[in-house]
Amino acid sequence: MWYEILPGLAIMAGCLTVPGLATIYIHRWTNGGKEKRTARLPYHWTLMDRDRRVSGCKTYYDSKGLENID
Repeated sequence: MWYEILPGLAIMAGCLTVPGLATIYIHRWTNGGKEKRTARLPYHWTLMDRDRRVSGCKTYYDSKGLENID
């Protein structure tokens, strides 16, 4: 019957979901609680440079707010 495919479908869905979720949690763990940012466009690169400058510690993911702007 049609329901015999459900266990295989559940296993396949789990195997496809685990790597994506693992990547998200590994990036959060290594980047101080925030997901990894990628700069695909020049505008995104300028935003990451701005965040590095504003953070005060030369990392884009450790932003501390507007009080660090000189």
